[in-house]
Amino acid sequence: MAGMLTGQVALVTGAGRGFGRSIALRLAEEGVAVGLVARSQGQIDAVKAEIEAAGGKAIAIPTDVTRREDVARAVRETEAAFGPLDLLVNNAGVGPPFGPLWAIDPDEWWAAQEVHIKAPMLFLREALPGMVERKRGRVVIVSALAARMAAPHMSAYCVGKIAQTRLIEHLAGECREHNVFGFAIDPGFVFTGIADATMNDPGAQKWLPGMVERLREAAKNPSASADLQRCAQRVAELASGRYDGLSGRYMELADDLDGMLAGARPHWQTKGPPPNPSPEQPAGARP
Repeated sequence: MAGMLTGQVALVTGAGRGFGRSIALRLAEEGVAVGLVARSQGQIDAVKAEIEAAGGKAIAIPTDVTRREDVARAVRETEAAFGPLDLLVNNAGVGPPFGPLWAIDPDEWWAAQEVHIKAPMLFLREALPGMVERKRGRVVIVSALAARMAAPHMSAYCVGKIAQTRLIEHLAGECREHNVFGFAIDPGFVFTGIADATMNDPGAQKWLPGMVERLREAAKNPSASADLQRCAQRVAELASGRYDGLSGRYMELADDLDGMLAGARPHWQTKGPPPNPSPEQPAGARP
């Protein structure tokens, strides 16, 4: 299977560790030239060295994903090095703040949404015009199971993740005719740097002691990294174009993509505007 994506160019955010690192390494293994984006120069330099040592191509671009000028530079430098983007993988994320709505700092809560929502929007604004013009491109946003729930004391994370999945639905509806496709995925569970920060976060320790204890157990489990490879493989499969018919969907690692594709029915967003809403069907509801 190696080399199935040869010639593609990708940009991966949060690429210095965890899921982002694994995704970048897997894409490079398949022949993708990868722009590596993260705050830490040292982390992405290390990933770049891994890719190049294996014969791949990468560029390391330290970036604050919430700053428009940084995002524009990251896209510009990746394309200058390797050519037009074929794939954007938005993986950067944060966990806190944790706690009930009446206790958390609204400014900290909003700062989390800048990473969850503003950052992917900035990257879409930079990447999509070229993809639309070339009529070729794919976007994968690394969401989470939190997109499907309102977990107490995790409003910053849950709201950000459901917003990401809705953003992908909008992309699918607006970009279908331009041959540009988008997907939101749950990456699985791994003890990553974010998990470590969560485990040591005072808010999580106070308001989410059960989750903190599960993270402590995961930190001791040598097999807890299996989903890193499974997530990276999922992204490579989506980048292949085989599952473009699932554009707009949120997917979990256990999902059978071939089965989903066989029974796929496009969202109403891909078939034109919905009928005028009635009191029984609010605006935006799916039939």
